[in-house]
Amino acid sequence: MTNNKREHLLEIFKDLDTALLFTHGPGGELRGRPMALAEIQDSGELVFPTGLRDEKVAQIEADPRVALGVQGKSKWAYLAGRARILRDRSMIDRLWKEPWKLWFPQGKNDPDLCLLIVDPTEGEYWDNSGSRGIRFAIEAAKAYIHGREPDAKKMDENAKVKL
Repeated sequence: MTNNKREHLLEIFKDLDTALLFTHGPGGELRGRPMALAEIQDSGELVFPTGLRDEKVAQIEADPRVALGVQGKSKWAYLAGRARILRDRSMIDRLWKEPWKLWFPQGKNDPDLCLLIVDPTEGEYWDNSGSRGIRFAIEAAKAYIHGREPDAKKMDENAKVKL
């Protein structure tokens, strides 16, 4: 594991590979849906396949502020940032994955297929996997036995990250 909090946050997204994307609906309400992660670029931008006719595209064009969340058994993370739609056929060709054909029946040349790019500005993660999970279990047991709340600093690795 890296000591760099930014890299660790992005690594959690890579490990979990499906994120919930939250956009703002026409009345300002939050709308969420699962998205398959295609790539995390060196810049930290996250890339997802989507359809041009999907309502999230219109929502992003009206208000590009978005949030992403992922959750695993022992890792959780979120990112906030700005999204944009990209119609780069060479990038689509490079990133294409056969399971996407379920949503894009014409394959990588489907005219509805585009990419949603999220440029994150901040995020946070909670990670109690691996040895962190052992620390979590020990602290939880001590708190339970002594009838007190656990020391949150000993429960998991948590970091707020400016990207």
